[in-house]
Amino acid sequence: MNRPVPVPVPLPRPLSVAELDLAAPDGPVLSFRPAPGGPEVGAGDVYALVRLRGRPAATVVGTVPDGEDPADVLAALARERLTRPAPLSDAERFAERFAESREEGGAGAPPRTSVVVATRERPGQLARALDSLLDQDHPDFEVVVVDNAPRTEDTRDLVTRKYADRVRYVREDVPGLAAAHNAGLAAVRSDVVAFTDDDVIADPHWLTALTEPFVTDPGLGCVTGLILPARLATPAQVLLESHGGFAKGFAPRLYDPARPPADEPLFPFTAGSFGSGANMAFRTDALRRAGGFDPATGTGTAAKGGDDLYAFVAVLSAGFRLRYTSRALVWHHHRDTWQDLRNQAYGYGAGLTAYLTATLVRRPRLLPALLARLPRGLAHARTMTAQRGEAGGGVPGEHGTHHHPWPRSLSRLERRGMLYGPIGYAKARLRKAGPR
Repeated sequence: MNRPVPVPVPLPRPLSVAELDLAAPDGPVLSFRPAPGGPEVGAGDVYALVRLRGRPAATVVGTVPDGEDPADVLAALARERLTRPAPLSDAERFAERFAESREEGGAGAPPRTSVVVATRERPGQLARALDSLLDQDHPDFEVVVVDNAPRTEDTRDLVTRKYADRVRYVREDVPGLAAAHNAGLAAVRSDVVAFTDDDVIADPHWLTALTEPFVTDPGLGCVTGLILPARLATPAQVLLESHGGFAKGFAPRLYDPARPPADEPLFPFTAGSFGSGANMAFRTDALRRAGGFDPATGTGTAAKGGDDLYAFVAVLSAGFRLRYTSRALVWHHHRDTWQDLRNQAYGYGAGLTAYLTATLVRRPRLLPALLARLPRGLAHARTMTAQRGEAGGGVPGEHGTHHHPWPRSLSRLERRGMLYGPIGYAKARLRKAGPR
């Protein structure tokens, strides 16, 4: 008999998700609408992306009383948020100074780009993602679907029938997200290769915003972007977003291995702060020179995750810069059950230490720096998981505000995952090696 999964009490309430566009931080409302594919917004708790003339700028959460206009209620909260000054990190200051002399997109059209979407037996979600990707305003791109260790022909049938001549199909029989991404990397011939997941909806300007920075900075190896929740309909989804979700904030950041940020002593091994695999792009040559993704990492392997984190560090270690921009937005459909959340907590912990192990194994020259930072990094991770359980009640707002208590059971799962990560990575490597 399966034991019931414990859940926190009281349960977070669901929220509507919306987009609010303002003419200026204290200006009038230009538009208000639900998140892509979502229901109309009415009374109740609402989580809203705030844009300034289309550009993502902040998120706000508010309760809309019966009979009041949701746009008016959220606009008042947005104006208060946007006129409040916020401190900047070293990476954010560096990005602002860099942008002063290199305006994003100022050198012309974005580069030729291939978008790689790895998937496995989720044709319904994939179709939703592909529809949004084919609606991009980027002038020169292709979409490549990598079907990873398929059990059926459903994905192939979807791509070759519904999206014939618009989407390329690649099959990769070796299971694992990194193996699928490497197959996509090998298949493309474009200057830039972008990666996203089959459970997102891409903003129409996503690919242009994600790839424009490569035009103005020849030393740029990777760009990551903003990931926001498409739905907050279940307690698990609300709890995940309350503790940061996948978002990395709205301030631009630029990470340069030649100028490590003083306020990040663990750099570059704090890869989780750089971005996430559902929204990343690489200069193709830079990623190939860095060796691509480690196939013993990622979802679908014994390592559980860490493939994106490994690639970020690999590119930085090869001497390239990494930029984060909130202008490149995708909406992510978070998993909706408590068991999903438990699996994610364990997988995040495992992926963290698996990618660190992969970095040590494949880049032994980084061993002294990694070992010097590892005790402090693990202590920091332990502190962060412990702090989650100390938060009070509320609803998700700014990234990482931890309004809802994080169950201690999930913190324990993350720590167990961290202990397992190196073992999982070793298992995955042995399986990749196969019999001799």
